[in-house]
Amino acid sequence: MTIRKKTRPMTITEKILAAHAGLKEVSPGELINAKVDIALGNDITAPIAISEFRKAGAKKVFDREKVVLVPDHFTPNKDIKAAAQCKIVREFAVEQRLTHYFEGGDIGIEHALLPEKGIVAPGDLVIGADSHTCTYGALGAFSTGVGSTDLAAAMITGKLWFKVPESMKFVYYGKINRWVSGKDLILYTIGDIGVDGALYKAMEFTGEAIKKLSMDSRFSLCNMAIEAGGKSGIMEPDGATLKYVKKRAERKFKLYFSDSGAAYESVREYDCSKIEPQVAFPHLPENTRNISDVGNVPIDQVVIGSCTNGRIEDMEVSAKVLKKNRVAKNMRLIIIPATPAVYSEAMARGYFDIFLKAGAVISPPTCGPCLGGHMGVLGPGERAVSTTNRNFVGRMGDVTSEVYLANPAVAAASAIKGRIAHPDEVARSY
Repeated sequence: MTIRKKTRPMTITEKILAAHAGLKEVSPGELINAKVDIALGNDITAPIAISEFRKAGAKKVFDREKVVLVPDHFTPNKDIKAAAQCKIVREFAVEQRLTHYFEGGDIGIEHALLPEKGIVAPGDLVIGADSHTCTYGALGAFSTGVGSTDLAAAMITGKLWFKVPESMKFVYYGKINRWVSGKDLILYTIGDIGVDGALYKAMEFTGEAIKKLSMDSRFSLCNMAIEAGGKSGIMEPDGATLKYVKKRAERKFKLYFSDSGAAYESVREYDCSKIEPQVAFPHLPENTRNISDVGNVPIDQVVIGSCTNGRIEDMEVSAKVLKKNRVAKNMRLIIIPATPAVYSEAMARGYFDIFLKAGAVISPPTCGPCLGGHMGVLGPGERAVSTTNRNFVGRMGDVTSEVYLANPAVAAASAIKGRIAHPDEVARSY
C-alpha cells in the first residue's frame, strides 16, 4: 500500500508560488523557477529591459498577451529624453504586436490600469519593473517588483527565479473610523514596524476590518507594502474581490487561500478603532503621526493622485471635502485621476466642477509629480501634502523640499486650510 505524504500547511503566497513552479509545496528560503502570468514595464524601466532583450539575441517575447507595457511616468512626454524613452517602448510594442500597450488617450497609471482592465486576476504571479507592482496583491495575486534585467529574462522565457519569502500576518479588527482608509492602515503599519520591518517578507493582510474595505482602499494598502520592505502584499480573495474581478477578468483564474496552521514569521494585530487618519512626515514613510498630533505645518502644494490614491473613491472623497470650499491663497492643488475610466467617471459625477471651482488643476493620468518628474515638481524649501507613496529626500523635487504623505481627505482639507488639516475642519457635506 502506497502512503501519500501529506503536504504541509501553506500560506496563500506559498501556494501561488508552488503552483507556478509546478511543485506540490514550497518552503520559505527555497529557490524556485516559476512561470509568470504578467510581465510589466513602463517608460523608465522597459527601455533598459528592451535593450537587454536584444543583447540576449531574443526575437520574440514569450507571449504577446502577457507582456504589458505602460509608459505612464513621464507622459504626456515632458521633454525630448522622455519622448525618446517612450518611442523605444512604442516601437517594441508594435514590433512584438503586444496586446496590452497603452498610450495617448488610453494611458493610465499602470497599477490602477491593469486591475481595472482585468489584465491581472486572483492567483496570478505578476512581476513588474516597478516597485509598486505589489498593488495587485489586493486581488489575491502574488505580485512583486523586479529589476529591468529580470523583466528582460521574463519577457524572453516567461519564467523567473524566486526565493520563497517568509510570510508575516497583519490582522486588522474593530470599527474603521471616519475619514480613515486603506492608506491610513498601511501608514499606521509602516509606522509600527518601520521601512525595513518586512524586509523580503510577504505581508498578508487579513481580519474583519480588511473585509469591510472597498477594493480601492485594498489596492492602496497593498500598494505600499514595499515601503515596509515587503517582497509583496497580499489578501485572500472574498466576495468583494470576485464582484470586482468577474466583470473584468480577461481569462480564467484560480482562488488561493492560506491553510489553517500555516507558518508565519510573525503575527501582528491592530485595533482599527484606535487608528486616526495618518500623516507621514519627511523623509520616510515610517515617520507617521496621528492627524491630531500634527500641529501647525504650513504647506505650498497638494497632490491627489498616483498609483496609491488616484481611483474613483479617492476622487469622491476629495470632492466631498472640497465642495463649496476654495483652496488657500497661494496654494497649488493638483488632482490626477489614475486612468481614463476614473477621469471619465469623475467628470460624469460632477467632481470636476467641484475641483475647478475650488481652484484645482486637473491633470490627465500620469505618475509625474510622485517622482519629481513633471506636473507638480517642488522648488527649494517647499512643502507638499501628497497622496503618493514616498517622501524621501528630493522625491518630488528640490532636495530641500518636504513631502508629507496622507489620504485624499486629509490632502483636500490641507489644500483648503493652507496647512496640514483634519477633514472635519472643512467638510460640509459628508
